[in-house]
Amino acid sequence: MDWPHDPDGEQGSEGMRQYGHAVLAKKIDEEEDFPLTAAEYVEQYGDHPIRIDFETVVSVEEIFEHVEQEEFADFVEFHQELGRAMRENGYWFYEGADQFVDGSA
Repeated sequence: MDWPHDPDGEQGSEGMRQYGHAVLAKKIDEEEDFPLTAAEYVEQYGDHPIRIDFETVVSVEEIFEHVEQEEFADFVEFHQELGRAMRENGYWFYEGADQFVDGSA
């Protein structure tokens, strides 16, 4: 796919490699953009690349195919629904601290 910008470039990652949910959240202004609809977000950013892991890049639109909520009253609602959609559909690979601790300490 031809992206409108490099997912690892300045527009895609703010100078450092950013992944998934962080990139999606940084595209909106918590103070000014709410209420926000999923359709508005996809219309503005749908073709933007989102790096999921070190070798996978998908479009915003592809992630939003799994977002069930149509409108978000605030940043918390947006954040929670995107997190749910990403985890349930294989776009979130954080396994949690318990994956790295054996519990015997």
